[in-house]
Amino acid sequence: MFESQQREEIEALMKSNAEFRRLYQYHRELDSKVHDAEIGALPMDSLTLSGMKRKKFYAKERLQQLWDTRQHLTH
Repeated sequence: MFESQQREEIEALMKSNAEFRRLYQYHRELDSKVHDAEIGALPMDSLTLSGMKRKKFYAKERLQQLWDTRQHLTH
């Protein structure tokens, strides 16, 4: 997520925006758990996995909104 962005820009937004920081960390946590479940390292039923993927998607959408808002404010 935000791979094309400079790490410094992401860290600056994480320092200045508590919601972005919280969601960024939450998304990374969900991403790790989803990955582990998909490779079989974390036992999980399909309903739980589906719910985690949905939460991950919504977190990413909100992160993108916050990122876009930041971009408009700085330009």
